[in-house]
Amino acid sequence: MIIIPARMASTRLPGKPLADIGGAPMIVQVWRRAMEARIGPVWVAAAEPEIVAAVAAAGGQAVLTDPDLPSGSDRIWQALERIDPEGAYDAVVNVQGDLPTLDPAIVAKAFDLLADPAVDIGTLAASITIAEERTASQVVKPVVAWRETGDVGHALYFTRATAPWGEGELFHHIGLYAYRRDALRRFVSLPPSPLELREKLEQLRALEAGMRIEVARVDTVPLGVDTPADLDRARQLLASGR
Repeated sequence: MIIIPARMASTRLPGKPLADIGGAPMIVQVWRRAMEARIGPVWVAAAEPEIVAAVAAAGGQAVLTDPDLPSGSDRIWQALERIDPEGAYDAVVNVQGDLPTLDPAIVAKAFDLLADPAVDIGTLAASITIAEERTASQVVKPVVAWRETGDVGHALYFTRATAPWGEGELFHHIGLYAYRRDALRRFVSLPPSPLELREKLEQLRALEAGMRIEVARVDTVPLGVDTPADLDRARQLLASGR
């Protein structure tokens, strides 16, 4: 199952799930990209009724969740428990609700990492090609033990610092996660960890708890819509068919 967490309370772009992009609310565009991944049913985990209404009007499925939940991970867990209380689905992909130009193929790539039964969580990374991103704190860098093919590896750490040290390729983490259901249950039951609080990176809670995160390499970082300028760019990209 794919679940897309969405809430209206964005400090930089209030109400962004309902922002019009190509004649549809942004959350509907994200839902469409997730449907195109064709890995399972897609639901939106909404913090407000107006998001549920927008998704339903487009023919999608949405469930209302507690608006005061602390994170998207908590929101998708609550949604999963409400949608599927019997536990028929044993994996869930968390697709952020602000990725309207997302390539559906990378959703499947994260999910495919769970084919290895030893993997708890799958996620994605792309090579950093913009020099400024190497030192930008808002760009999260995964430290990955890549396998010989260089396409998949084991996550050792995530940081806002420039890492690893020395010459070589650096990677930009993409915050899209595939969880085993049991792993997500365990994750949301854990308190925030010391490194998570220090780096302000939720995924460090999983690593500190000994969970295995596997990373797949993709070609590009999808556009996340956080500002009016991002919104304009997303409109341009979808209008051009990209």
